[in-house]
Amino acid sequence: MWQKRQQSRLKMKKAVIMAAGDSTRMLPLSAKRPKHLLPIVGKPLLFHTIEGLEEAGIKEILIICGYHEEKLREAVESRKWDRSSISFITQGERKGTAHAAGHAREFVGNDSALLMNGDIMVGPGCFSGLIKYHEKSDFELTLSVRAIEDPSAYGVVLVKDGKAVELIEKPTKDQMVSNLVNAGLYAIGESLWEAIEKTKLSPRGEYEITDSLRMLIERGNVGGYTLPSWWLDIGKPWDLLVANEIILKQMPSKNLGSVEDGAVIKGENVIEAGAIIKRGAYIEGPVFIGEGAVIGPNCYIRAYSSIGKKVKIGNAVEIKNSIIMDNTKVGHLSYVGDSIIGSGVNFGAGTIIANLRHDNSSVLVTVKGKRQSSGRRKLGTIIGDDVKTGIGTSIAPGVVIHQDSRTGIGVIVDKDIEPHRLVIVKQNQTVIDLETSK
Repeated sequence: MWQKRQQSRLKMKKAVIMAAGDSTRMLPLSAKRPKHLLPIVGKPLLFHTIEGLEEAGIKEILIICGYHEEKLREAVESRKWDRSSISFITQGERKGTAHAAGHAREFVGNDSALLMNGDIMVGPGCFSGLIKYHEKSDFELTLSVRAIEDPSAYGVVLVKDGKAVELIEKPTKDQMVSNLVNAGLYAIGESLWEAIEKTKLSPRGEYEITDSLRMLIERGNVGGYTLPSWWLDIGKPWDLLVANEIILKQMPSKNLGSVEDGAVIKGENVIEAGAIIKRGAYIEGPVFIGEGAVIGPNCYIRAYSSIGKKVKIGNAVEIKNSIIMDNTKVGHLSYVGDSIIGSGVNFGAGTIIANLRHDNSSVLVTVKGKRQSSGRRKLGTIIGDDVKTGIGTSIAPGVVIHQDSRTGIGVIVDKDIEPHRLVIVKQNQTVIDLETSK
């Protein structure tokens, strides 16, 4: 009750979510949807954000959209939002984050507001904490920061006495002025629009919000707020596994499904309405099982797995620390570990996913044409929507299979498969007449 009364005293009631980007680093999962609609424990990333903003007392939300705009609008409008009104604006030509933010000028008007990247997630108290910090200060803008082990891929912020004094984008070792990174969440006022108007094209041909922020920092009146809880930048497919684990750890147990005699359920689990857990299934939570899913018989669902709506998990299947999206079928005698599987996928019997290198080094993945370390010792496969595997398919760690592709019988997949491809194994078939060979 105290928290609700406190939030009602906060003046800031508007928020802007930038969700127009092409999501290329999240391919193939983002081929048929914006990454903001990718599920984390059965709920789109964007919905987690909207709910968090509502908890912080935000009443008006503007979503800046572009890539797969129709699907994003349809998803948001399909749900009733009781505590906020949500509107949309299109960033037709994607010219960078400053260009995107500029679309919110009329919506924000003379008010202050939260502005955020649509692909971040934050823990409890982060939104309300930033609002309170900004409102009790006289900063013209406050940016949020978070300490991380390796800030080299982000904008590093130097904060002194609560004030942001320097922002360096993707610093070299010599430029690493702190381990605080720009978290992509800001409390803004009218001064941002002036800075955006003065922002010039970056070397990569975009108008960058970090350049706009740097102008304001140089004027000496930008706050630096350290987020009090966890923060995630959902930029690459395996980041979904991290988010999935965090959310599962904090979800209370709920069972609205049907559990047959002989099934074993341990730990904290969420089983949605219409889900069926068949005899012999062994579930070791925390696990999420979506509406209408059928689990088993005789299968093993291990911790930190999220099973989407109407998914079917067959006999003698093991699922471990994986996200399996709606309407996917994992046939019998299959193993899925540390993987992200899109929607409408069909696994032939005996499909096996390897998730560990023999040398125990970090699994490599190709992102936007470049091989890079996932930073994960265990990582299976990333599979796009509507993929089908033939029986006996084996998939190596870090392999990406793009949407609408197929594998034949007994294929060993050790290289990425591009969209709309069929991969088969040719063999010489020898026929021996057993009667004449005696």
